[in-house]
Amino acid sequence: MSVFVSHSAITSTRTLCSSSRSFSFVRFLSIQFVHRPRFIIASNISDFMPRNQKRGGHPDQRWIQKPSSSKTDETFDAAEVKSAASTEAITNGVNRLAIAENSARSSVPVPQFGSITVNDVAVAPPHGQSNGQSSDVSVGCSPVINANSLHGKKYVYQPKYYGTVSGDAAKETTRQETAAQNAALSRLFKKDLLENFNVDNSTYSTAKIRATFYPKFENEKSDQEVRIRMIEMVSKGLATVEVSLKHSGSLFMYAGHEGGAYAKNSFGNVYTAVGVFILGRIFRKAWGTEASKKQAEFNEFLEREHMSISMELVTAVLGDHGQRPREDYVVVTAVTELGNGKPKFYSTPEIIAFCRKWRLPTNHIWLFSTRHSVTSFFASYDALCEEGTATSVCKALDEVADISVPGSIDHIKVQGEILEGLVARIVSHESTKQMELVLQDYPSPIEEVDQDLVPGLREICAANRSDEKQQIKALLENVGKSFCPNYVDWFGFEAADIPPRNADKSVVSKFLQTNPSDHTTFKLKEMVRLMKEKRFPAAFKCYYNFHKINSMSSDNLHYKMVIHVHSDSTFRRYQKEMRFKPDLWPLYRGFFVEINLFKASKEEISKNTPDFGKNYKDGDETSTKNSLADEDANLMIKLKFLTYKLRTFLIRNGLSILFKEGPAAYKTYYLRQMKIWNTSPGKQRQLSKMLDEWAVYIRRKYGNKQLSSSIYLSEAEPFLEQYAKRSEENQALIGCAGDLVRTEDFLAIVDGGRDAEEEEEGDLESEKVLEASSPKPDAVHKKEGLIIFFPGIPGCAKSALCKEMLSGSEGLEDDRPIHSLMGDLIKGKYWQRVADERRKKPNSILLADKNAPNEEVWRQIENMCRTTKASAVPIVPDSEGSESNPFSLDALAVFMYRVVNRINHPGNLDKSSPNVGYVLLMFYHLYDGKSRREFESELIERFGSLVKMPLLKSERGPLPDSVKTILEEGINLYRLHTNRHGRLESTKGTYIREWVTWEKQLREVLFQNAEYLTSIQVPFEFAVNHVKEELKKITKGEYETPSSEKRKFGTIVFAAIDVPVADVHNLLSNIAEKEAKVKAFLEKKDMEEKLKKAHITLAHKRSHGVTAVANYGQFVNQKVPVDVNAVFFSDKLAALEVNPGSIDGQKINCKNEWPHLTLWTAEGIQPKEANNLPQLFLEGKATRVEINPPFSIVGVLQFH
Repeated sequence: MSVFVSHSAITSTRTLCSSSRSFSFVRFLSIQFVHRPRFIIASNISDFMPRNQKRGGHPDQRWIQKPSSSKTDETFDAAEVKSAASTEAITNGVNRLAIAENSARSSVPVPQFGSITVNDVAVAPPHGQSNGQSSDVSVGCSPVINANSLHGKKYVYQPKYYGTVSGDAAKETTRQETAAQNAALSRLFKKDLLENFNVDNSTYSTAKIRATFYPKFENEKSDQEVRIRMIEMVSKGLATVEVSLKHSGSLFMYAGHEGGAYAKNSFGNVYTAVGVFILGRIFRKAWGTEASKKQAEFNEFLEREHMSISMELVTAVLGDHGQRPREDYVVVTAVTELGNGKPKFYSTPEIIAFCRKWRLPTNHIWLFSTRHSVTSFFASYDALCEEGTATSVCKALDEVADISVPGSIDHIKVQGEILEGLVARIVSHESTKQMELVLQDYPSPIEEVDQDLVPGLREICAANRSDEKQQIKALLENVGKSFCPNYVDWFGFEAADIPPRNADKSVVSKFLQTNPSDHTTFKLKEMVRLMKEKRFPAAFKCYYNFHKINSMSSDNLHYKMVIHVHSDSTFRRYQKEMRFKPDLWPLYRGFFVEINLFKASKEEISKNTPDFGKNYKDGDETSTKNSLADEDANLMIKLKFLTYKLRTFLIRNGLSILFKEGPAAYKTYYLRQMKIWNTSPGKQRQLSKMLDEWAVYIRRKYGNKQLSSSIYLSEAEPFLEQYAKRSEENQALIGCAGDLVRTEDFLAIVDGGRDAEEEEEGDLESEKVLEASSPKPDAVHKKEGLIIFFPGIPGCAKSALCKEMLSGSEGLEDDRPIHSLMGDLIKGKYWQRVADERRKKPNSILLADKNAPNEEVWRQIENMCRTTKASAVPIVPDSEGSESNPFSLDALAVFMYRVVNRINHPGNLDKSSPNVGYVLLMFYHLYDGKSRREFESELIERFGSLVKMPLLKSERGPLPDSVKTILEEGINLYRLHTNRHGRLESTKGTYIREWVTWEKQLREVLFQNAEYLTSIQVPFEFAVNHVKEELKKITKGEYETPSSEKRKFGTIVFAAIDVPVADVHNLLSNIAEKEAKVKAFLEKKDMEEKLKKAHITLAHKRSHGVTAVANYGQFVNQKVPVDVNAVFFSDKLAALEVNPGSIDGQKINCKNEWPHLTLWTAEGIQPKEANNLPQLFLEGKATRVEINPPFSIVGVLQFH
């Protein structure tokens, strides 16, 4: 029961008001919907629009503000302000504190120096300086007073008007002006502005977010748990699931020309230049002769309303993803208001309205608001996840969604058939109503009006390949001045002697010391301070803000700050902090902030901020009416397709392993990836065959020179195209490659051979599973070898454990020989020596007595397992770990204490070593960025098992403050050292003296707390016995693999009612007692052995389509009564005729013409042939025995 809205279905002449950030939705007179009967009609769109009128707008429009958030009032922390006079709370009554902006510009044309016109360059006198008074620098300018500024005045550079001049006189005048301006700027920047900028009680700061994308929330639940929760919420009417296409590109954000263009973690580079070019070109295509006017209006709108838009930038010129797009384009994914407190993200209906007003590209969106539709969606994905392409996926979702809104750009036309994936997220249950009204009130934009645009992006890049700077400049020049008036973000001031745009790191520290001028600044400082104090893996990169150069002075500094998160663990750790501090603002992806440091008095700030000192409550963040619980509001799941993953993950990402480590390591890599994805056995076999061919092909062609991942499709696409031509099965595997593989060729393909039939009727013969890189623990045989290795840190007692295991190998109850290789005694490449030993003694147990801390080592061990028929078991010290490291500070302290007490260690890491602390910190940081859960999950996924060696007592006191402090000081020193010197030893470099002092203090603190550190450890004998018991379980096949919490759902092929096989055998016995024909037939068949499982196929995706299978999704795991009416059998086939009953009053209809349960097939006969039994009966070639009254059994509806 869905509504499908096509581009041509809606007509209207009304548009959005461009003068406000909010939209008033107006019902249209002419509209057509292709819909199902339960189409929802809402009466008033204002119920869900969250925007309030800021300024401007039409007098006949009324803007309705949403109810404010129910958050409690908050005040500024007194610790924010350094002196007693500055401790009063500051509200956000002012959206931004403007110090000096250029409010008037000369109309005289002037030359441009690569980045910015001379008239754009201005220097303001310091604050507090009166009109006419000489400033630090003043060149040909007169102050312009702004009544809203501090002191009641505002000084802005105003170029003098020189009248009309021409010829050489004009050129000379311009040259003199330029020289004077450049000299002024040079003198200004030579004053070391930041170094001489002292922070005191009169120092304030204003921070404004310029661009940002959605916060990155990591679901703590597994993918399956997220699905279940989504279905539950939709079923109860609490929410709607919104699904969008994931275009294969990169994040691009735009905040207008003044606000800037940004990539994910950078700006002013070729990525943003390409983004600006494509966005500018979209305006020209959509608006034709009006393009220049609309480009300027759009820039002005974003700046005035302080907004940014986020897009997926899809282009062939920035490197290969899953498929080279046919066209270069962007699609809008977020619209954000940034001018009033916390960023406010538009809902999807609002994004569509915004984009249709400006004629910007929108994504394809589907809404699922009922249990039936949302379960059908997930089932559709599961049915298509291994072979879905853009055509088949969009078709299936259109059929099961409640509302489908096609994007303004067609993925198939602009990107191609290879679809990266889908993004499903929870949205308000009102979204369906909102979307319906938006689609009525805002029709699809008209077709492109200007198609003749040359040169294109690819032509420009091809013509300027020799120099990146020239390439950027060529792109921006082709954009035009109306959209990109100057290139200051890319080139700064090339003609003036001005330092590079990178600013000193002290910008951040001085920013944190200043008094916040408004609430936004307070919250951003709170965020930055927390991340720095907690030492989250993130960088705060600062640059001069050349857009504000006209306001620069010795007491008024402007910068741009990029918050660059280095690891996903940062987002997880920050989320954890938010649970303890709910008022924290989220940590956003793509995070760019403008910072202004300036001098002002408290009275001046108070005068310009009427709400200064009052309690402040964050504004209208969410609608109270439609809000979701925090743990549900961020539920999101990404669903990718195998046709994309085989290109990016298996081919592109495997290039480094293939060329550096060889085909064997590459095979280990791709088998492990497929195991993690839970790829079906059939697809694993097909992919392995194809990838092995690829490895031989590309290695033969390139030798030892690695193919660049940025252009890998130049080789991969022709290979995949030729491979797909060989068979229909290959075509389905590849999806689409080259021009010769058409969409129609693989939409309805049936996998060839026996595998397809086994998938449909899998009860009669077991599938063969592709051999994994490391055998499962329950498959370990005594004739195979076993590698025991230790992902740990020095001091974890691995050598002592190995010694105990060697002296008492009978404890494992294993007769295989056991030997150890101690890393400290092996010269040369240790892991190569292990591999050699495995080949010499393939049936032995080898103890790899060396720390194995990284994935490179783990891959080598996987390769050994595969090539020498061995299993591998990692033994790790048990520890709680943290969000960013699998080992806690408690564990690290114990390891250090053990090492400083060692004597005569073979590796010379003992009490006599001068840098014990540094070495252990080095190992500790090798694991940095992985939480304990991630660490254990990855080891389990790679090797199928994990043994934890007990380390610390569960009931123990907290780590002493002195120990915690010395460890944290060491971690901080280690990061300073490695940031400057990389892997250089601590006995060398800038921090030698600090290391010596810290190492001495470390030993003192450890020895002072010796009693505590000894008391918290479990007895070593207990730890040894526990490890032996776990290893014993593994060697006996009694070990149960822990869940790694990865996605466990697999591809769906058919829907069926699973019936207890015991019930079927009982039924056959009862019939045989009454019917001689049946008894005679069964006597010749070993039914107990032949029939191991039983099911009734309801629908198969090859025969009935994806949607037919998916529609059973709402009934999965529910019991179904089934009546058995008759037995059919011939000399080659036997089956039961059945009639499925109902679930909750809904009849379960079978898509097969003849609902049946296959009992038996003769040798060489496929199970699907049982469908022919009724016809064979009519032809006298089969027997039918009626069961009267029908026999009733109960089954469970499942996907297979």
